[in-house]
Amino acid sequence: MRLIVGLGNPGPEYEWTPHNMGFLGVDALAERANIRVARREEKSLVGRGRFAGQDVILAKPQTMMNLSGMAVGMLVERHRCDVAETIILVDEVDLPWGMLRIRDRGRNSTHNGLKSVIAALGTDEFIRVRMGVQPEQIWGDRRDYVLSRMRAAERRIARDEAGEAADAVELILTEGLAKAMARFNHRASPQGKAKA
Repeated sequence: MRLIVGLGNPGPEYEWTPHNMGFLGVDALAERANIRVARREEKSLVGRGRFAGQDVILAKPQTMMNLSGMAVGMLVERHRCDVAETIILVDEVDLPWGMLRIRDRGRNSTHNGLKSVIAALGTDEFIRVRMGVQPEQIWGDRRDYVLSRMRAAERRIARDEAGEAADAVELILTEGLAKAMARFNHRASPQGKAKA
């Protein structure tokens, strides 16, 4: 059983904010796999089904972002998932809009959701698909930016990027992490920066 988790904040006020790219990625996967992510379990909304030839659990933690690890840890324990095979979809302010990066480990993240997951699991050795949301201009406080509402142009790019993240997860499941990293980690942003 493969656990695939999108990080974000619950509630309609956060729905179209950069910090919720992980949720958008899981939504794209759920649509593609025809899995309904609606059952409440372990502080998350979850759905089970088949995707890319594997049994998967899709999850969106319903804690706030900074407590995501609590939900992820409970899901891993309940379903006895292999932590190294767990896939986390997450926003990344250091990557331009439309660009993805796939990693299999890494502690030096400034992302509080990832820090929470690492603390809860006791390891940084899990797969993460990082989804670019870099602002066009420098913001004084990254927190204000990642919790701000996306503009129309950014929403269009976010939908495309969520689809790309679903492509990346599918490739990880069908052909392995190394091939997915080779395909996605050296690509230039297909969209460029979002324009107003």
